[in-house]
Amino acid sequence: MENTSDFLSNCSIQTKAIHTGYVPDPDISQPIHLATTFERQDHEAPGEYTRTGNPNRRTLEKKLSMLEGGKEAIAFASGMASINALFEVILKSGDHLIYPDDCYHGTRALLKNFFLHKNIQVTEVDMSSAKNVASAISSKTKLIWMESPSNPQLKITDIEAVAQLAKKHNIITACDSTFATPLLQRPLELGIDFVMHSSTKFFSGHSDVLGGVIISNDQSDLYNQLRLYQNVGGAVPSPFDCWLLSRSIATFALRVPVQNNNAMEVASFLSKHPKIEKVFYPGLPTHKNHDVAKKQMKGGFGSVLSVLVKGGKAEAIKFVSRLKIIKHATSLGGVESLIEHRRTAEGSMQISPDNLLRISIGIESCDDLIRDFKQALE
Repeated sequence: MENTSDFLSNCSIQTKAIHTGYVPDPDISQPIHLATTFERQDHEAPGEYTRTGNPNRRTLEKKLSMLEGGKEAIAFASGMASINALFEVILKSGDHLIYPDDCYHGTRALLKNFFLHKNIQVTEVDMSSAKNVASAISSKTKLIWMESPSNPQLKITDIEAVAQLAKKHNIITACDSTFATPLLQRPLELGIDFVMHSSTKFFSGHSDVLGGVIISNDQSDLYNQLRLYQNVGGAVPSPFDCWLLSRSIATFALRVPVQNNNAMEVASFLSKHPKIEKVFYPGLPTHKNHDVAKKQMKGGFGSVLSVLVKGGKAEAIKFVSRLKIIKHATSLGGVESLIEHRRTAEGSMQISPDNLLRISIGIESCDDLIRDFKQALE
């Protein structure tokens, strides 16, 4: 007779998202293990301490690894903590990093405020063409950091092409795949070494928990160093945050398709509106790398899009202020739809156009969302 583990391995991602990582004993919902330390069962073995390991975190990491199709997941207290850990472990003085010209502003701020002072050389590249990446490689290039789709202009990188290029030069690759989620895109299967997600976003889905994760396909020395950094550096998620994320992941495979479908409808509507100058969304045939997106994103193109509003910043802000159910707030991936004037959110490192608005589409009725956009643009 097939055992439970073997049976689960042949189940769909919807089923795995619920049952991976915790066997009821007897609680159907895993308890929150708030203890910071645990009694040693073996007096000669090191004691378990919550910074080192916790039952809720182990469950979460098993779920996240399963979702991405990886072998190991390392959870952190935030997406930025994940990125910082990866950079700290991989990059040494004199190394060179290539990263996208369009990316999360926190990544750029981390590099320019901290890593440049450590004699790390960085090059910004338009990664919508793998040729641009190839041109930026030097003998000192240690890491290529990708973000696809990118934030906030939704640029698409041919992940497999860049991974193949990196392997020829023995360069480590990592991809921020937050916007795509594992339901749509599997960078590890495309040859990437490490995948990073801000689990604050779609894994949480409810705008109520902060987290990040790095997922790997093997247990190399580099993976072991990252695991050590998680423990020694201490930027770990709390047991309650791990429990919240595990709870939210149970509905992840149901929420994301609704968000993706809504986003496609909204992007199509806005792309035809006379007051919108441009829509950035990889699902539109007009997107520069639409064909690449179709190749590597399966089942949808994500639920984040950005628009340029005709008339500059003033008209963009006016548009936002007239919305009724779509709220002006930072972040994305939640069940509620949000809109943000991106340049304002970027603080001292502003690069986005003044009239760019980033929109995160939720699970509301698509008809209601379009009606809200329509009345705000009148």
